[in-house]
Amino acid sequence: MSGQLERMRVFVSVAELRSFAAAARRLQMSTSAVTRHVGELERELGAQLLMRTTRRVSLTRPGEDYAKAAKSILDEVETANARAQQTQGALSGELRISAPLSLGIRLLPPALARFRAAHPALRLSLNLTDRFVDVVGEGFDMALRVSGPPADKSTIWRKICVVPRLLVASPGYLRARRPPRAPRDLADHACIGYTNLATPDRWTFTHAPSKQRQSVRLSFGFACDNGDVAAEMAALGEGIALLPRFLVAKNLEAGTLTPLLPAWSAPEIWLTAFFPPYEALPGRVEAFARFVERWIAAEPSMLTELQ
Repeated sequence: MSGQLERMRVFVSVAELRSFAAAARRLQMSTSAVTRHVGELERELGAQLLMRTTRRVSLTRPGEDYAKAAKSILDEVETANARAQQTQGALSGELRISAPLSLGIRLLPPALARFRAAHPALRLSLNLTDRFVDVVGEGFDMALRVSGPPADKSTIWRKICVVPRLLVASPGYLRARRPPRAPRDLADHACIGYTNLATPDRWTFTHAPSKQRQSVRLSFGFACDNGDVAAEMAALGEGIALLPRFLVAKNLEAGTLTPLLPAWSAPEIWLTAFFPPYEALPGRVEAFARFVERWIAAEPSMLTELQ
């Protein structure tokens, strides 16, 4: 039975990704091994599950039905395994996590070390990128993001905490240019763009006392996909940046960056956990997500910077 479960697992990956090569990368197998597993499964069932051409892989009607049933079976097996492991206080297997580069470098190592100490049989794999990964297509068990609501409505997501953002510039830049008095004044300033925002060229703010909203479209002289680089460019006097507070906290303390427009706030973003569309979170995924939530809530210095 274990051999059939393995063949089912391989087939489901090919069915989800519509690619033998992509499934091989997800499963860390050779493409030939993936092809062999699927072929053996088809021979066992006496049915063609996939249509293969030089350009694409598609499911036959029996393949669609079998993929749905096999996915349900595999989820139940994984859930049962996780529950049994949790009963014994142990987690095993591999947990693949994606997180933003700056967050991963600054905040995650102590949490990962503590979690590994509690679950030594669990293998952790961390991918650091500011890009919004496809948790299903790229084979991640979960992703931590600093963002608003997901665009993909099929994704499961859970807020961990609010991440305040500040509009900042260096004292040198502000000496050379008249500081903005309202968000619409930003159109006349050099601004630094962060390209991973949903609408990177439009910044929107709400005035706390009056609830007035102003939205401004910007043309950036410099833009990048990493918050630390944007913060450093702002500190060097290259312009005004809109960034999470935890990225600029040390600059604010050192006086190399100054907050602007304190009465205006950008739309709320959060530290958020994203998951594939599980029917129930696997034990190791649920355990890590809850651990991160508790760890952040228990660290006063982190709460100072993030909330």
